[in-house]
Amino acid sequence: MTYTIAYRTIYRMKVTAIIADDLVNNVKAYTRSSTVTEAITIALKDWLDNHNIKELNKQISQNPIYINNGQQIREINRAI
Repeated sequence: MTYTIAYRTIYRMKVTAIIADDLVNNVKAYTRSSTVTEAITIALKDWLDNHNIKELNKQISQNPIYINNGQQIREINRAI
């Protein structure tokens, strides 16, 4: 399904999935969502955020940044 809004195109996917009712109800409760679509969207975004954090932590552990003093980190932050 494609909707066009002025200058951009929004893509949405309609999905049929068999998911246990208790799982969906728990996700709706934890996300405080009124609809299944909203609950699943929030849960998937949260999962992706956690996955990305784990990947970043893995990368940082392989190549950590060592800071000897506060001035060094301030200079790095100001350069960004």
